[in-house]
Amino acid sequence: MDIRKIKKLIELLEESGIAEIEIKEGEEALRISRMPAAAVPQVAPLLPAGAGAAAATASAALPAAESAAPKPKPSEHVITAPMVGTFYGSPSPGAKAFVEIGDEIKVGQVLCIIEAMKMMNQIEADKAGRITSVMAQNGDPVEFGQPLFVVD
Repeated sequence: MDIRKIKKLIELLEESGIAEIEIKEGEEALRISRMPAAAVPQVAPLLPAGAGAAAATASAALPAAESAAPKPKPSEHVITAPMVGTFYGSPSPGAKAFVEIGDEIKVGQVLCIIEAMKMMNQIEADKAGRITSVMAQNGDPVEFGQPLFVVD
């Protein structure tokens, strides 16, 4: 398989939010998978049964994962990502953020957008209070259950 095709598949996988893709061309097969807990997608070519060739593995590194967040205080509530996607803190590039640290929020207020599969999903507050921490930045990839905001 052509390395340019493999690179393009990796880019498509990253853009789409799909966890795994497998492509077969004749006797060649390629599976590209990214593990939810890891920050490194893995590219592992699959060889047909009975092939005596050694398997080559390539990997593309993503930015290093941020250090673990401190545990919230008992009075704090953590709002997490309900899906895998790309975090956006404002409705459009250059626009004012939905919320900032120190803002008072109400239940149902839009806090951010998570883009998943080219769909823009508004994430709403499930608790009223004051934003004490915003744990993601515009354009960051987010995982299911990843902390996004801390509300006091």
